Amino acid sequence: QVQLVESGGRLVQAGGSLRLSCVASERTFGIYSMAWFRQAPGKGRECVAAISSRSGSIKSADSVKGRFTISRDDSKNTVYLQMNALKPEDTAVYYCARAGWRAVSVRPPAYFYWGQGTQVTVSS
Repeated sequence: QVQLVESGGRLVQAGGSLRLSCVASERTFGIYSMAWFRQAPGKGRECVAAISSRSGSIKSADSVKGRFTISRDDSKNTVYLQMNALKPEDTAVYYCARAGWRAVSVRPPAYFYWGQGTQVTVSS
């Protein structure tokens, strides 16, 4: 069983920055694509950004392009989400997820393992 543990979420003012981290428990972390999803109250789960194995391909939601950056450090079994210029509409629970293959995907069914989530709240 793969465990994903997110950290870094907190209350921040609009315009501020946060960096989320997600550490995976498996040794084969580098083989699989990873992603960050978010879910706001009353809304569906949205893929914020996804990164393939070896960081070969990255996809980001239009709503965060130019503000959020996904990256990974396979030596640390960690994926990051750097969030800049935060807006109140970015408020959500952010989930780290690990796919079942190398290629990048923004579809939730592609992801077999999920973290418990970390709350990001952006005040206006």
